[in-house]
Amino acid sequence: MNLLFICSKNQWRSPTAEQVWRRQPGFSVRSAGTSPAARHPVSSADLAWADVIFAMEEKHKSRLLAEHRSVIAGKPIHVLDIPDDYRYMDPELVEQLQAAVSGILGL
Repeated sequence: MNLLFICSKNQWRSPTAEQVWRRQPGFSVRSAGTSPAARHPVSSADLAWADVIFAMEEKHKSRLLAEHRSVIAGKPIHVLDIPDDYRYMDPELVEQLQAAVSGILGL
């Protein structure tokens, strides 16, 4: 299963999610950002590749729908409601990501 994690600048939250979930067997994982200034700006290719998309905030989902609606039509997009309050691999962020994504994926 291909998992794509989205935040704004692809600096802290989505790269942390990518790092946490890439160790799980059965998953291929990428991360990207919605900002043009993101470390890796989300592309249509990223979205076409993804089976499941996880957005850190509602604004990220809204931006994806506004800019890539046809590419993501029919794909599940889950909003994790994780604010931009954490640094890369912050233990609290890791815990939130593990709990939220596990719950959504039924693990």
